[in-house]
Amino acid sequence: MNDPEVIRRLLTTPARWAVVGLSNNPLRAALGVSLQLRDRFGMEIVPVNLGGQDVHGEKGYRKLADIPGRINVVDCFVNSQKVGAVVDQAIEVGADAVWMQLGVIDEAAAERARAAGLDVVMNTCPLIEAPKFGL
Repeated sequence: MNDPEVIRRLLTTPARWAVVGLSNNPLRAALGVSLQLRDRFGMEIVPVNLGGQDVHGEKGYRKLADIPGRINVVDCFVNSQKVGAVVDQAIEVGADAVWMQLGVIDEAAAERARAAGLDVVMNTCPLIEAPKFGL
């Protein structure tokens, strides 16, 4: 179960979000959601994709460990079968939170993240949650 207080805090606290699965593909939800996170919520966006493509004018990386500096939130736009590896990387780099997007569910990975002290949001999107807090 997602904690509304965690969701509110993540959406209202300026932070650096590594968006895994973010590319320039206009058919993928990550492109529009990440733009909203940046422009509407004031988050710093760091694209993470297989090609290390730059997106929205931001430097892209192939994996979380390649990103210099602190990562606050790892936003996962990967399928449920692949998200466990991303969560493990988030734990390894010392992220504060993992956000698994709508349809992305991995209870074991969520439990590993919580055990490591990360906040976890699963199976929802920031753009779905924001109106619940008047954002």
